[in-house]
Amino acid sequence: MTDQVYKSAKGKSVDMARLVLENESLPAIGNASYNARGDLLKNGKVVKSREELLQDYYNQNPRNI
Repeated sequence: MTDQVYKSAKGKSVDMARLVLENESLPAIGNASYNARGDLLKNGKVVKSREELLQDYYNQNPRNI
């Protein structure tokens, strides 16, 4: 994994990977109905996981090889 530790404007270190892992189950701010992990939410509950959403997408859009 890449090093995702950044310096803030005030010189403090911010570990972005740790923040994402700690907050992946929290809903996104705004009108997006997803959490940080990518799960579809309805009324704060997971309706479809990220894996289910991806599988549905690829089933509906097959690649022509």
